[in-house]
Amino acid sequence: MAANMLRTVVVVLAVCLMLMVSAAYAVGKAKCTDTWYPRCYGYEYDCPANCPYNCDMDCSTCKTVCPCDKPGGVCQDPRFIGGDGIMFYFHGKRDQDFCLISDSNFHINAHFIGKRGEGMGRDFTWVQSIGVLLDDGRQLYLGANKVSVWDNSVDQVTMSLDGHPITLPPGVGATWATASGFNVTRSDHTNAVVVQVEDKLKISARVVPISEEESRVHKYGIIAGEDCFAHLELSFNFYSLSPSVSGVLGQTYGAEYRSPVKMGVAMPVMGEESKYVTSSLFAADCKVARFGSSSSSSSDHHLGITSAVNCNSVAAGGRGIVCRR
Repeated sequence: MAANMLRTVVVVLAVCLMLMVSAAYAVGKAKCTDTWYPRCYGYEYDCPANCPYNCDMDCSTCKTVCPCDKPGGVCQDPRFIGGDGIMFYFHGKRDQDFCLISDSNFHINAHFIGKRGEGMGRDFTWVQSIGVLLDDGRQLYLGANKVSVWDNSVDQVTMSLDGHPITLPPGVGATWATASGFNVTRSDHTNAVVVQVEDKLKISARVVPISEEESRVHKYGIIAGEDCFAHLELSFNFYSLSPSVSGVLGQTYGAEYRSPVKMGVAMPVMGEESKYVTSSLFAADCKVARFGSSSSSSSDHHLGITSAVNCNSVAAGGRGIVCRR
């Protein structure tokens, strides 16, 4: 009898272990939901190796793509994918705010956190939060809490609209909305949301930490247990932009924009930080601000990332996307 009980316990433990391993190595999937692409509509595809748990579907190519590798992506030590598909870095400075997008009807700033790298002349930086100003006076805050020890089961996203906290109920797909076309949806059980502002933009945001392995590889010098520098990984979609849109990211969607970054290098950098610095997270006072300017609007020129830019494939090594307007 004792032997049978022991065998039962061993079998149960083995099954539990198999389930844990399967969960640990489960690959994320994405599905095409656009009926204009019947070849892959409704089908699920595995996420790429670069982002095995979180990806989007490009229905036009029937391939999954990492959100950080699509035009409008802002991730890592801020690594941008411009509207022209060209990858570049903008380091900014820690504890300062910079204008990401500025157009006549909305303006988005980002607050950078970071630390000085040993023996370096600049800060390692990450986007901790964003402030969104809308032309109807509304203001959205979306940020990552400061965390010492990371636990992905704990939600570290913090949001507010006009200073009032936004609280989402648990569960993927949980939604908070207003009657004026503003809604927030939970895109994962924790730490991931999608914000949509009707006729203006969509923001996909995920809070992630700097892991010990990342710190070791990149020599960030982060001490475990003190601050894991939780930050945002962002993906922007714009529904209508004026030809004179500006900002670190916004300018790359401009009608006459030509990238000034040096191509063919491992880390092409966008400089001229002084053009984009703002006095606070909700101040539209950077040198290139367009917010509130009627001259920057245009009724016959709209730049939508899903319609005006055709992105065929991710370039080798993650250095950009081949796009054509």
